Amino acid sequence: MTLREVETGRIVVARLEVADTAWKRSIGLLGRKELAPDSGLWLSPCNGVHTLGMCFAMDVLFLDAEGCVLRQVANLRPWRFCGPVRGARTVVELPAGTLAALKLRPGCRYVLA
Repeated sequence: MTLREVETGRIVVARLEVADTAWKRSIGLLGRKELAPDSGLWLSPCNGVHTLGMCFAMDVLFLDAEGCVLRQVANLRPWRFCGPVRGARTVVELPAGTLAALKLRPGCRYVLA
């Protein structure tokens, strides 16, 4: 899967893994040493995350049911909690620095493609 910006049509994340079951969401990125550039994890339904047991920082997007960005968190370091975010339906976890590099901004809409 990919993550596409609705307004411009650009592909934001070329390799997006989907965690759409309770088991996949509970495991998330645990056990990985890094999140490769141009990759990410789509967690749905989800409105909060933690980085307990993680070895790397990540950027996080909180999306509502229509895919609009409600909140973004840059460089969420290991052993932290983030959320819950009111109205969030999906969380997208990205490599640290992605939000700034791609100029992702609140209010934009993103969808799986």
